[in-house]
Amino acid sequence: MNRETVNTNNVNIHPSAVISPKAKLGNNVEVGAFSIIGDDVDIGDNTVVMHHAVIDSGTTLGNNCKIFPFCSIGTAPQDITYEGEPTLVEMGDNNIIREFTTINRGTRKGGGITRIGNNNYFMMYTHIAHDCKVGNHTQFINGATLAGHVEVEDHAVIGAFCSVHQFARIGRNAYIGGYTVVIQDVLPFTKIAQTREKYYFYGPNSIGMMRNGISREFINHVKNIFHILYKQDLNTTQALEKIQEKFPDFEGAEIITQFIDKTKRGITKNFTSRQPGDRLG
Repeated sequence: MNRETVNTNNVNIHPSAVISPKAKLGNNVEVGAFSIIGDDVDIGDNTVVMHHAVIDSGTTLGNNCKIFPFCSIGTAPQDITYEGEPTLVEMGDNNIIREFTTINRGTRKGGGITRIGNNNYFMMYTHIAHDCKVGNHTQFINGATLAGHVEVEDHAVIGAFCSVHQFARIGRNAYIGGYTVVIQDVLPFTKIAQTREKYYFYGPNSIGMMRNGISREFINHVKNIFHILYKQDLNTTQALEKIQEKFPDFEGAEIITQFIDKTKRGITKNFTSRQPGDRLG
């Protein structure tokens, strides 16, 4: 990015803020009281960094982001193999980062970068660990936590105090209920929750998909695909063959089958039926 150095471009910086001369700030950037901006930080136009926030070395923030008080973005990864090598956080436009959220840089073994897309909402106490990849239009509810190397696709919702195991993947338009511990990949379009070590599978994330403009026909096809995967006495290979046979031209089937083909940790399948009186969370 070709920007002038700090203290130009109509930026509004509180006198108590500490900003590296190696940082670059875009037009109309605001930096609040007692915030710290490190070396080689690049902040896009119209982004607001509120008071007491830390944006550490090697972080790129896009345009129109809002960084709330006491956030920590771009600090060193929590990985015992990290030896201080320069790594990065890259974040796109229109992201909202609420109080006490932490986003760590990547590690050399994980590609050296933690990458976040556009239009995401991270509520208070969210943690994004090293080398994670987060897409666009996601929501992380208070206390949601990603371990290292996790991938979260577009329009996913991670519920309050969820924890996601390292290297797991969360598919697009998935919804994970509060307090769920995710140890395997969660399929696109899925809605799941957990209580007492049981997964409750509710089928497609119909409401979430409708809110994102997905048709009822698409949702019904996804429901039928999940019936093949989870309700019929088939192993995964047999289920995929049947899905490809029954839905040869359906985009959603291709998205789901490709997601399964790429899994390394397996997909979350140990679902039980919800019983009357069970409480989630």
